[in-house]
Amino acid sequence: FYVNLGGSFLSAFVDGLNIERDAAGFIVSANKYGAAFGGLLAAIFIKKLIWRKSAYVLLFILISIDVISSQIPNANLLILIRFLHGSIGGFLVGIGLSVIARTTFPDRVFGMLMVVQYSFGSIGIFTVPRLVDAFGYSAVFFVLITFSIMTLSILPLIPDPKEKKETIGSAGVLSIHSKVLLAICLMSLFLFQASNMGVADFAFELGKDIDLTNNEISNLLTIANIISISGGAFAYLIATRFGRTLPLLFGFVIASLFTYLLNFSENITIYFVANSVTGITWGFVIPYLLGLAATFDKYGQMAALAGFVSKVGLATGPLLGSFLIIDYGFSAIINLATFGLLLGCILAVYASQQSLKINNE
Repeated sequence: FYVNLGGSFLSAFVDGLNIERDAAGFIVSANKYGAAFGGLLAAIFIKKLIWRKSAYVLLFILISIDVISSQIPNANLLILIRFLHGSIGGFLVGIGLSVIARTTFPDRVFGMLMVVQYSFGSIGIFTVPRLVDAFGYSAVFFVLITFSIMTLSILPLIPDPKEKKETIGSAGVLSIHSKVLLAICLMSLFLFQASNMGVADFAFELGKDIDLTNNEISNLLTIANIISISGGAFAYLIATRFGRTLPLLFGFVIASLFTYLLNFSENITIYFVANSVTGITWGFVIPYLLGLAATFDKYGQMAALAGFVSKVGLATGPLLGSFLIIDYGFSAIINLATFGLLLGCILAVYASQQSLKINNE
């Protein structure tokens, strides 16, 4: 949920800590870079872990770090602590992705993951600014604690996945060609996440620049986020009925177009529609990219690795935005994101087509 709430968190740090937008962006990025590091560790160690017991331990550590974070007003110290928090959370998410990857239809489950994420993310986007107004910036950490407690409560209900056959390679070893395709797939995932997150984390600040109040921005982005739920639902319903190439092509192109339209956000309707449609494509494309990565092994390691790359992208987007925002403004962030999405589209379509050829041989 940190992904969905990143923009409202960034805005809360700007207002609550009285810091500049770039400094707030560094705090948010630190959390996501930590998540990337944790995701990488998960990809390395996932085969040796008892996933459910590990998840319990990690969740309790997450809650402890959020409690500590709520008591720290220093931005520089928060950067360090949020990196640690992200590392634990990233490891936990890596475990979750590996479990999903071992299901029979991972694309559909990843689609349902997006539905759940956007559903509760919508609640967070609506409530976080109001909680921050009432209780200060530390409220964001108690929102995360609430989500962690919810996760603890449903953890016992998750069934163990059955082992599935590999679709690419043999004996757990990928061919050179498959490794290249996996790298291309992961690069596309990185570009998609960095481009989307680089814009999304500054969505609140962009709204302020067009003279909207925090509550008005929250209302608009909450509705946009609710609409975005349909993206994951479409991915769940369509699954791989039409393969992965066409859905990826469609999703990337629409995402590129409506990201570019954010340049015209002085029109509030365009601001709202662009945020809504890019959210739909976000929830739609990610299941196919994760599903594609999951075809490369039977243990879920590649899905966990995709989680690592995904989080590097999620962290890099806001980081680049933080460097650009002061000197170049929002247009530079939006245009760079549009280019990143178009490049990611080319890579995703190529990887999907070539992967399909290998599977058919």
